[in-house]
Amino acid sequence: MIIPNKNDALHKSWLYRILERIADDPFLPAVLRFKGGTCASMLGWLDRFSVDLDWDYAGDTKQIVATRVALEHIFATLGLTTKDSSKRGIQYFLQYPSAGRNTIKIDTSFPLLAANHYAPQRLPEIDRILTCQTIETMFAHKLLALIGRSEAGGKIAGRDVYDIHCFFMRGYRYSADVIHEGSGLKVIDFLEKLSAFVDRKITDQIISEDLNYLLPTKQFQLIRKVLKREVLTLIRDELSRLTGAPVII
Repeated sequence: MIIPNKNDALHKSWLYRILERIADDPFLPAVLRFKGGTCASMLGWLDRFSVDLDWDYAGDTKQIVATRVALEHIFATLGLTTKDSSKRGIQYFLQYPSAGRNTIKIDTSFPLLAANHYAPQRLPEIDRILTCQTIETMFAHKLLALIGRSEAGGKIAGRDVYDIHCFFMRGYRYSADVIHEGSGLKVIDFLEKLSAFVDRKITDQIISEDLNYLLPTKQFQLIRKVLKREVLTLIRDELSRLTGAPVII
């Protein structure tokens, strides 16, 4: 995972301490599936910094209490302070000693989409194996998230735009089944909706406020000027590939 500046090294070290403990736990790897920006960055699928740990919860509801107990034992052992946590799901906001950024969000999604796929992956930076979303599943969820965050709470994350750009540019494929199950739309209809959403809703402010601390300054300055335009082009190129007809801009 890249580090935009030296102050992010401490945050990265805490992410990795938590991940190591989760991977070494006798219970947690059976019910947690690693995903999101930190997972993608550690696997070399994404070239940006990531600050949180995101998971799919693969256990049943009867195992939620045991999952919380195991996680909270890890947090206490590491000396982390729980600033806040969910009373229903599995979500924590943890604080570590630092004068700067010092909060890590641990978040899980449940229930899982039936179309999701996972595979064991070795994370070289911590020399551990965790079950992770496949790149096809992760890419599909990134496409869904850009609109989904907005529909759920009015929030739009510039990092989702960047990640979609990165995954398209690297030639990754997405799971059409995940998109269909997650949106209720055929892929072509969803991508048309996504294209219109990017065109109307993505602003320079959204891109800048979310990405400026996740990328090195030079990389951020280069991408921020072209990100929206290029993502629109990539989505419309994909629509052209699927339909066999050029998409009129």
